[in-house]
Amino acid sequence: MINLSIFSNIPTDILALAVVLGVMIFVHELGHFMAAKYFGVRVIRFSLGFPPRLFGIKRGDTDYCVGAVPLGGYVKMAGDDPTLERQGDPGEFLSKPRWQRFVIVLMGPAMNVVLAVGLLACLDRYHYEKAAYREEPARIAEVAPDSPAAKAGILSGDLIVRLGGLSNPKWEDVQIKVLTTVNESLPMTVLRDGRELELSVTPKAEGPDALGDVGWAPYIPAILDEVESGTPAEKAGLKPGDQIAEVDGRQVSFWTMAETLQSSNGKPVRFTVQRDGKTFPVEITPVYSEMEDGKKWRIGVKLSQTGPVIIRQLPWGQAIAASVDSNIRNSLLAFDVLAKILTRRLSPRGLSGPIGITQMAGLAFRSGLSDLVGMMSMISMQLAIFNVLPIPVLDGGVMLLLLIEGAIRHDLSLKVKERFVQAGLAFLLLLVAVVTYFDLLKTFRPS
Repeated sequence: MINLSIFSNIPTDILALAVVLGVMIFVHELGHFMAAKYFGVRVIRFSLGFPPRLFGIKRGDTDYCVGAVPLGGYVKMAGDDPTLERQGDPGEFLSKPRWQRFVIVLMGPAMNVVLAVGLLACLDRYHYEKAAYREEPARIAEVAPDSPAAKAGILSGDLIVRLGGLSNPKWEDVQIKVLTTVNESLPMTVLRDGRELELSVTPKAEGPDALGDVGWAPYIPAILDEVESGTPAEKAGLKPGDQIAEVDGRQVSFWTMAETLQSSNGKPVRFTVQRDGKTFPVEITPVYSEMEDGKKWRIGVKLSQTGPVIIRQLPWGQAIAASVDSNIRNSLLAFDVLAKILTRRLSPRGLSGPIGITQMAGLAFRSGLSDLVGMMSMISMQLAIFNVLPIPVLDGGVMLLLLIEGAIRHDLSLKVKERFVQAGLAFLLLLVAVVTYFDLLKTFRPS
């Protein structure tokens, strides 16, 4: 079924993408610009956005302008096109030593790395927010029937001591490991009743992105996010923020709350509620009413999908250290995923193209400033990694040519460079076509 809400979100998504790309590209091109100026290269134009030119100002040799198309930007340097005749101007890009040209090209991705670290550091300094369960030990709360976890003999209450190469992992580590592993056996050790058991679980591909899934879930408290007006829950005095600790004497979590409620068959249910450090009982009679997935017994509440959140402010030193550590882990993960896609151990459906990135930007924009800044940091680092890949047309392709020319101590012929660029353009067009196809597939055939 097509989610029609995607069409109503298009204006917000495009606006968010323009903001995200505007910042990413401005910082990237600023890196090229600063390095070019430092080495005395004459910069003709520094543009945020693509032509036609809307407005700008000229200072010295440089036209600083804003283009009408906000999804891009560029720095135009004198003598940076090898197909044009050289004027012999020492301020031309191609007149500079290869090592200086290498630094000028490298500074674009380098600035994206700086931006990624800076954005996360600011979040850690002023408003670090994350679901609390993601930083807790990986104790399993629920195991879906007939899932890979169930078939592996994993039970509710097991504590994951080792998974693959991870020791004493947090839930965040476990989730990433499982998502990026498909149809490969993961050796694991669980602690059960004081004994360590050696098991093995094989994630299977699930969802539109074909990512790994094993069918287990972390413990997330059943905390009320919303209480509907006029429902049994409101009449019983429940409020947003309350935690349902037990139902009829049985401990419940986010995952078991609905199932436990259905088993009541409309009989009065005794809830144990925690609020502001106090615990009290409430008896509520469910009503049988229509929902999106059919008629069900309900009391009129919506649960928080993440449970409690961690919100903290770190000193600058710790914030920068935490940001660097997080970005290093994310970068290593990106290379790991790329390697698995190239070796066909992961589906390329997990990649996002223009449509997918636009949707992610819009979702983060609607979720709040913290999510938007976090996503911008992630995209900035991914942009840096992608740009240093040795693909013609990208910064990495230019750096590769400079390294080759430095090794052989003379310039490659114009014909060789043209073929190199043509191959790169063909590859990028093919890549865009593939990821756009997968974006459309996930949008209009999400299951």
